Amino acid sequence: MTLSDLLLPTYRQMLTALAAWLRKAEEQTGNADALLAARLAPDMFPLSTQIRFACLQVHEGGRRLRHEAFPDAMDTLLNEGRQGGDNPGTLADALARIDEALAYLDSLPADALDGSAGRPLALELPMGIAFDLDDGERYARDWALPQFYFHVMTAYAILRREGVELGKADYVAHMFAYLRPGTAPAG
Repeated sequence: MTLSDLLLPTYRQMLTALAAWLRKAEEQTGNADALLAARLAPDMFPLSTQIRFACLQVHEGGRRLRHEAFPDAMDTLLNEGRQGGDNPGTLADALARIDEALAYLDSLPADALDGSAGRPLALELPMGIAFDLDDGERYARDWALPQFYFHVMTAYAILRREGVELGKADYVAHMFAYLRPGTAPAG
């Protein structure tokens, strides 16, 4: 399996699920905007930030693996995320960020991330921590996927904590494409 085969569908599936959860929250609560300021713990970022950072991870992962410079739009997204507690935005804003990340994925060739599988990669974080990874595979396994899933799962947990009725089927909705006929539970 190539890095493109692993990351691109994973990002797409989970961003699509995240958008569906937000729409479900709007249907169930009638005011998903109010949920965007919700947090799991006082020292954690709110839902709005988790959404933005999940989207940021898609852009970051693709660009790091392609050894591309980050565009200014990534700084904007990062700063929006950092300010999410004070300016959570709206459901429309959150869905627009997800749509932008999906459009970025659509813009990439099918093998976009494969050239970096064996190339060293430096990961320098804003707080001064730096990691030197032997190759893109380690970056994908040890950083890109865990960071992405952390923010997606935290968003899921916040929505559940706030009373949105989500279940495992919402989390892995993409699996229903593989459902063996006659094996779905009744009801």
